[in-house]
Amino acid sequence: MHRGVPARYRAGQGAAGRLRAGCQVRADRDSCTDQLYRAYARIGNAYMKQERYEDAVVHYNKSLSEHRAPDVLKRLQQAERVIAEKKRLSYINPELAVEERNKGNECFQKGQYPNAIKHYTEAIKRDPDDPKAYSNRAACYTKLAEFRLAISDCDEAIKKDVHFIKAYLRKGAALQALKEFSKASAAYQKALELDPACQEAIDGYRTCNMNESPEEVRSRALKDPEVQQILTDPAMKLILEQMQMEPKAVSDHLKNPVIATKIQKLIEAGLIAIR
Repeated sequence: MHRGVPARYRAGQGAAGRLRAGCQVRADRDSCTDQLYRAYARIGNAYMKQERYEDAVVHYNKSLSEHRAPDVLKRLQQAERVIAEKKRLSYINPELAVEERNKGNECFQKGQYPNAIKHYTEAIKRDPDDPKAYSNRAACYTKLAEFRLAISDCDEAIKKDVHFIKAYLRKGAALQALKEFSKASAAYQKALELDPACQEAIDGYRTCNMNESPEEVRSRALKDPEVQQILTDPAMKLILEQMQMEPKAVSDHLKNPVIATKIQKLIEAGLIAIR
């Protein structure tokens, strides 16, 4: 059959044939892979439309095992987020949240702060919109000297309820412990806006002012819109100048309730002092 054909040529023909066969197998395999990843992705899309997200995840993963297509990966992540959110929402139970918070309170009273944190964390999972669990967990973190975590929880509590005074008080205490007196003073000031008679806020505010430098006090005070309004009021400017020139005039001005309130605000802000 190969009479007259050199052996080298016959060997070359054999190698070329095997190469062509190998290329065909790879081409078939690539074509099959392409068809498989697309088929699995289409099945996943169909399950997504039916809101069968777990089944969609299974088939998107099968698709990705054949080919790492970015669009399929994006859809997989979307399905996983939906599953995680559905799981989170199904876990919410305000009644169980109250039970967990009460258990946390019991542990807190006994000084068992790590256990209290576990119960408050569970309460948060059961009712993420309740500011009390965040605030109570912040109190535990403060006891354990984890002041940054305490501040973070106080901020979360405030997001849930901007009128929740305990969150401001506990934030102030944590900031005070970190010697961030200007920020602590601002937190106590927020508490005083909610309850001007709150003794804890009054004491915290005064302590912070005592530890701040005059420059820090003035810088913080001048950021207060109410202080800004008082200082830019032409009538108050004249009164303050007179008080500086004639100290005896102070008592006369304090007889006017409106002026007295403004002067008290400036005293609390640390901008003026009356002897």
